[in-house]
Amino acid sequence: MILNKTIGYILLAVGLIFIFGTLWQTYNIFFDKASAPLVFKTQSEQPQTSSGSLDIQAQISQSVQKQLSQILPLATITKILNLTAWSMLAFILIVAGGTVSGIGVKLINGHNNGRS
Repeated sequence: MILNKTIGYILLAVGLIFIFGTLWQTYNIFFDKASAPLVFKTQSEQPQTSSGSLDIQAQISQSVQKQLSQILPLATITKILNLTAWSMLAFILIVAGGTVSGIGVKLINGHNNGRS
């Protein structure tokens, strides 16, 4: 009984650490005190060094890429993807922390063997 309560308090503390640690990191990311983990990275554009003139298809492709980058820069897309990845990870960590804390509370209350 005492062992169950001790383990329950430990699980409760671990779950709350998961939850509040994730919330604290999310707060720091939201207020730009920290950056989101880099899951996606932007590749720097390599200058073309062809000696001859580009064919029409390559020129069109290059022109379209230039126009798209003016509308929505690649760095912005990468940042949105990184924030989305962090949001999904934060959700998983908060749910996991809540589950671990719930198990700890059940152990503290003695509901593991049908006792009240």
